[in-house]
Amino acid sequence: MQGINLLPVFLVGLFGSVHCAGMCGGIVSAFSVAAPAQRAFPVAVATRTSAQVPARVLSYNAGRIASYMLAGALAGGLANGARTLGGLGALQTAGYLLANLMLVALGLHLMDAWRGLAQVERLGGGLWRRLKPLGARLLPIDGPAKLFGLGALWGWLPCGMVYSVLVTAMLSGSAASGATVMLAFGLGTLPMLVTMGVAGAALRAAMQRRAVRIGAGLLVLGFGLLGLARAAIGDQAHWLDLVCIPGMAP
Repeated sequence: MQGINLLPVFLVGLFGSVHCAGMCGGIVSAFSVAAPAQRAFPVAVATRTSAQVPARVLSYNAGRIASYMLAGALAGGLANGARTLGGLGALQTAGYLLANLMLVALGLHLMDAWRGLAQVERLGGGLWRRLKPLGARLLPIDGPAKLFGLGALWGWLPCGMVYSVLVTAMLSGSAASGATVMLAFGLGTLPMLVTMGVAGAALRAAMQRRAVRIGAGLLVLGFGLLGLARAAIGDQAHWLDLVCIPGMAP
């Protein structure tokens, strides 16, 4: 992991988590009320007391982040295997440009300025259709283990933001570093989803306001543009390393 700066990855997760408010907000908001979760997902959350809410939210999010880490390990391991085939310079450059272009696309998506990233989400649709019915086997959701399982399952929901960071995980150079990249990203999304799980639908509605989405989108867009600028400038501006996503480890 030498040379890998995880702070930008964490910040992308933090600022991009307004997207999570729409994707995962229905599930996590259900933890703060006694009603079942939305029927978009075939799982009813058992009745709970307010004292149980934080533990339930954390169990769910631990499972979600575990799935992110598994996906990152697979992506990083795949890239590590490809490194042995030669032509690494061109591969690394192309991957770095793709990672930052994905961040640009994510920023535009958050601002509702361009919805092309939704097409990327369709790539994971086939896998999700096979995994989604497994949620019925978790009924009733009556303990931390099942909540962890629900989160682990939901972690594979097609999400352009997750796919954007997975490209960075591929560039990290190994399965372990790929998992660490996705851990940093998952931890970045945690404050939003934990707060939403405790506060409920009110915060979810606030995070979907246009001004909030535009602000978050501009920040993520800035990360992508700075990364592209770094690729164009080369090593002349070392300060960009502090705010740009990492490239492939040497």
